[in-house]
Amino acid sequence: MISIDPLKVSTGKLHGMMLGAIGPRPIAFASTIDAEGNPNLSPFSFFNVFSANPPILIFSPARRVRDNTTKHTLDNAIATKEVVINIVNYDIVQQMSLSSTEYPEGVNEFEKSGLTMVASEKIKAFRVKEAPVQFECKVNQIVPMGEEGGAGNLIICEVLLMHVKKEVLDDDGKIDQHKIDQVARMGGNWYSRANMGMFEVPKPLSSIGIGVDSLPKSIQNSSVFTGNDLGKLGNIERIPANTDAQTFVNNNSKIQDKIQDANLIEIHKFAKQYLDMDDINTAWNILAAIQ
Repeated sequence: MISIDPLKVSTGKLHGMMLGAIGPRPIAFASTIDAEGNPNLSPFSFFNVFSANPPILIFSPARRVRDNTTKHTLDNAIATKEVVINIVNYDIVQQMSLSSTEYPEGVNEFEKSGLTMVASEKIKAFRVKEAPVQFECKVNQIVPMGEEGGAGNLIICEVLLMHVKKEVLDDDGKIDQHKIDQVARMGGNWYSRANMGMFEVPKPLSSIGIGVDSLPKSIQNSSVFTGNDLGKLGNIERIPANTDAQTFVNNNSKIQDKIQDANLIEIHKFAKQYLDMDDINTAWNILAAIQ
């Protein structure tokens, strides 16, 4: 047994140890708008439900450890006093992860992650259409936990309206815990799928990923790729050059034979096999070789 005194270790080390020890943690996929109406979307795993009457959810965007700045979600919650908390299931986990990339202010994470904005009914912030459950909330209170990097800010939200997809309900109108297929955050790159166990999602690039909106239209509109596939493909710094991709394919006879004379759908299905194995590099070289 080791003992860790929070006053004697770095904030980064303490943060990592706490996240590794406390989990799985539910994810608040928070949608906000700024004072000018620009949308923002970002996930937070310091989150839970704390009251049913009134219905209260609390999540906590922390100050950045590296430079003690605040996140756009916190700034927007202060400015507008509203937020939509969307629930994350397995179908959108890769897109959710991609949205956590720290894009510059004003960039629409809905577009970058390939998720769909839906107008709310009681507030101005948008909902995530693909999320199985969406909570329209007003912000009752924001409680700062400190002034230094790593300090949380409790955003206390009161639910004004809850939206639930019929597909996740059972015959009695209750949420079926298998159908909703929720995911939760753990330490490092690890997540937990409620009905399947642990799986890994690589963190978004430290550099800025191109996003789903920058993928070729033939890929964005493909009937083969899921939202998770598009999230993986969008988490790269640049698309491989066609000449480099063709060299990659030509040096691999198995791949060359497979895609030679194949139609677009067959090539997409072949690339998807590599995406399913998290071999993003090979998948991208297959796709880029035919662009």
